[in-house]
Amino acid sequence: MFQTNGVGLKLPETVFSALHMDSNEFTRQMRIAAATKWFELCKISQNQGAEIADISRSGFIEALSDAKASPLQITSGQLREELIDVVGQKTSGCRVISL
Repeated sequence: MFQTNGVGLKLPETVFSALHMDSNEFTRQMRIAAATKWFELCKISQNQGAEIADISRSGFIEALSDAKASPLQITSGQLREELIDVVGQKTSGCRVISL
C-alpha cells in the first residue's frame, strides 16, 4: 500500500462555471490532464499515469487516445533501431531495408 498526500488548490468559482463542471469533476479532469502531459514528456510510465489519474491502466490509455497522445514512449530513432534489430534477427541472409 502507498501513502497519499493531499494538495490544496484555490481557484475562483468562475473556473468551474466556465468549464461547466463541479469541483470534483474539475479535480478528476485535472489529474488526467497532468498525468497525460507528464506521460507525453516521458516523466512517468503508463502505470504511474493511471495511478496519478486514479483510473485503470486501460482507462489511462483511453485518456491518452482522447488527448491524441501516443501510448508509446519511444523516439523515432529508438523505433528505427528496434526495427533494424528485429529485421536483422529474423531475416538472416536477406538485405535490411534502410529506414
